[in-house]
Amino acid sequence: MSVDRQAYALAHARVRAAGPARLGAGVAAAPGMLRLTRPDSTGEAVPVWPDGVTPSLLDEHQVPPVSVERSGETRRVLAAVLKCCWRDLSVDPWPGEPASVELVLDTYRELIGRTDDLMRNWARGALRRLHDSAWVIVDDGVVLLGPRCALWPVESHAQLQELVRRLPEPERPELTVVGDADIVAVAGPHPPAPAGAGGRAEGGAAEFDDLLSGYDERRRAELVAAFMAVEHAAEPVPEVRFAALRDPALRHTLGEMLARRGRTLIQHRERWTSGYDDAVAAELGGAEGTTSLGVSERAVLTLVLVHSVAIPRAEGLLPEDSWLSPHPTPVDELRRHTQLPIGELEAALRSLRHAGLIGQVKAGEEAGGYVPGPQFHRLTPAARRRLQEELILAAGPNTPLAAAVLARRSAK
Repeated sequence: MSVDRQAYALAHARVRAAGPARLGAGVAAAPGMLRLTRPDSTGEAVPVWPDGVTPSLLDEHQVPPVSVERSGETRRVLAAVLKCCWRDLSVDPWPGEPASVELVLDTYRELIGRTDDLMRNWARGALRRLHDSAWVIVDDGVVLLGPRCALWPVESHAQLQELVRRLPEPERPELTVVGDADIVAVAGPHPPAPAGAGGRAEGGAAEFDDLLSGYDERRRAELVAAFMAVEHAAEPVPEVRFAALRDPALRHTLGEMLARRGRTLIQHRERWTSGYDDAVAAELGGAEGTTSLGVSERAVLTLVLVHSVAIPRAEGLLPEDSWLSPHPTPVDELRRHTQLPIGELEAALRSLRHAGLIGQVKAGEEAGGYVPGPQFHRLTPAARRRLQEELILAAGPNTPLAAAVLARRSAK
């Protein structure tokens, strides 16, 4: 791979790991990315989907996408944000205009017909999830449409316009403290997203044309469908459903497409998914700002892996190479061993669930707990070995096995 291709692959991997990339004035986005330019010529880069498709393609192939926590509420809150921020329907929805959080909450309340505190908690939780996934930006009491909204295809704008027209306007009593416009004005400029008419979306260079141009329309569509499936499906997809996974030549091209985004194909018997290329992952691991996991999240994830994987594996209840487990870690166990305040523990669990690193399960009539999430399907063999070693060091740092791991590493 050329130096430029390596840099582009790393850029894509960084965006997947940490969200939209900030770009300096005049800096172009990598091929396969859309540049969202602010009035001062700085901007952000977000990946686009090949050949103009969207993850809704998964529905056509009956492949479940990555699940969203409280997906119905999250979609309704996003609709409320769109209603509040897309005031001029004659222009594209992104970047839109800033709106106060209170206006969004009132719009959501009017939409669902509820005014209780539980409704507000749900809506605020949905705003947090949307912010974390770059669908919206929430900052100092103000909401803006996030970078991912710029990826809505033009063909969908008419449907979105109709949605906005049908959403009810909130009935709001006369404000006696601070109005929405005052909240937005006091909050001032919002660097993370372009505001007003100055923001524009600029398409980048084509990414896969040289790989796909040699195929007819049907084969090209099969490659794009397989690419979307392995990148965006919740679980590894069966190769029987995708010609580009069954055919070795097409699978080779698919691997080249993934490599340009710092990814690689991973096989689980007759199922396939994608994960970070080991070399790219090594660079990401040493780069600042390429992970959203804090100390609390890492501590909680380690405990889940110890109790749901390491201990059952030591007892012979799990195969050696499996990182998925039917043995949940009870919440009480996490509370007892993390020593985190309840609020901080719940926030860490929420972040890990949102990232797909853990899943919440019920165990019959028991309280259930947490198990490793679907992202562990995306580990390469080398990554699984590294994780196994890290788990040994975390669970038994003074054991002979840990000493052997350290000795092997020091010998490299």
